[in-house]
Amino acid sequence: QVQLVESGGGLVQAGGSLRLSCAASGRILSITDMIWYRQSPGKQRELVASITPGGTTNYVDSVRGRFGISRDNAKKAVYLQMNSLKPEDTAVYYCNAKIRDGSFNLREYWGQGTQVTVSS
Repeated sequence: QVQLVESGGGLVQAGGSLRLSCAASGRILSITDMIWYRQSPGKQRELVASITPGGTTNYVDSVRGRFGISRDNAKKAVYLQMNSLKPEDTAVYYCNAKIRDGSFNLREYWGQGTQVTVSS
């Protein structure tokens, strides 16, 4: 019923920019923190950035100053603006959130993943 649908991934040259979007759909009562993770082959999933319902943000050191996370509570969406991209940013990016649905069930949801490839 509830889904997180991601978009915005693609191929970009080093130094370029990309903006990822993740929108929640379905019958939703509330959404807690919204988080972007990434995973590249042979590496563990890594928390990239998070944002609270009130807009407080946190970033992994490797992206601080280059990436910006934001959310639009009315649209039930979270965004990741990625600037000055580096080859090491190449990964599948996933959004994540705990969502209380219209039946008052609180569950963790994941987006389907979107591939970001940064060429050198």
